[in-house]
Amino acid sequence: MKKTYTSFYDILGISSATICLVHCLIFPLLTVLPLGLSHNPFIDLLFATIGLFAIIKIIKKSSLLISSILIISMALIWISVLTEFFLDIHLDLIFIGGIGMIIGHLLNYRFHKNNDH
Repeated sequence: MKKTYTSFYDILGISSATICLVHCLIFPLLTVLPLGLSHNPFIDLLFATIGLFAIIKIIKKSSLLISSILIISMALIWISVLTEFFLDIHLDLIFIGGIGMIIGHLLNYRFHKNNDH
C-alpha cells in the first residue's frame, strides 16, 4: 500500500514539475505574440505548492541523495517564485529547480520500481 502512495506522489511530482517547466519555457514566447497574455506569478506559486506537497511525502521514505536533490531543487524553485512574487524579478533558478525536481522524482520512482521486483 505504501508503494502505491509513493508512486502516486512521484507521478504527481514528475507531472507537476514537467508542466511547470513547459509553462516556464513556453509562456515567455507566447507573451511576444499580441494575444493579450500576461504572466501571473500565482500559477508558479500553485506549481511550487503542489511540488512541495509531493516532496514532503516522498523525502521521508527516500534515500539521502534523492532527498537532497528534491530539497535543493524545491529551494531553488521557491527562491525564484518568491523573488518574482514580491520583487517582480524573474530568476532562471526556476529552470534548474524544475529539472532537478524531474530528475529527483524519476530517480525515486525508478528506485521504488526496482525494489518491487
